[in-house]
Amino acid sequence: MAAIESVNVGKERRVDGGSTGIYKEPARGAVFIGRLGVEGDCVVDTRVHGGPDQAVYAYFSDDYAWWQQALGSALAPGTFGENLTISGLTSADMAIGDRLTVGDVQLEVTAPRIPCNSLARRMEDAGFVKAFRDAARPGVYCRVVTEGDVEAGIPVEHRRYAGERVDTIALFRESFAKASLMPAELRRTLAAPIAERVRADWEALLARADAG
Repeated sequence: MAAIESVNVGKERRVDGGSTGIYKEPARGAVFIGRLGVEGDCVVDTRVHGGPDQAVYAYFSDDYAWWQQALGSALAPGTFGENLTISGLTSADMAIGDRLTVGDVQLEVTAPRIPCNSLARRMEDAGFVKAFRDAARPGVYCRVVTEGDVEAGIPVEHRRYAGERVDTIALFRESFAKASLMPAELRRTLAAPIAERVRADWEALLARADAG
């Protein structure tokens, strides 16, 4: 059965070139999740992170196990900057619109995580953005449908989206090959309840494709 392994929060940390909230540590006890994310967690660059459609980032223990084998080192929960570390599921199980119910909290999957330089800095590896892209184990961003408290050990119920499934790993890969996408593929993605930042990009691509 899937369950919360860890709830992770981070404070703003100064790094070369600015600051970041990617350094997260497991919290003790129950933590409130509201519409804009996990209480006490810091989101620094709100242009590309956070907001109601990307309020919570979830990563999966089985994906961590893959990385630990690939890197040859142990990785603590929160290493990838996720708010929720979840056992019993993987990135490959997720599609846009899927629901994750954790106690009273209900989350809706909206987008895969696209790697950035903050992740490379966190991993102390300038090539890690490419490694993360190639691994195609992105974890998922979620919007908060129902607020409430969560804590480690609570079971997670995974409910599949009732509409046409837009696989988060397929969407992840497409984000690196936007120029090759056909209008039908773009419309299929836009029919799903994707994050607004992703929607804006895909709508712009579709407009250009339709304009010829």
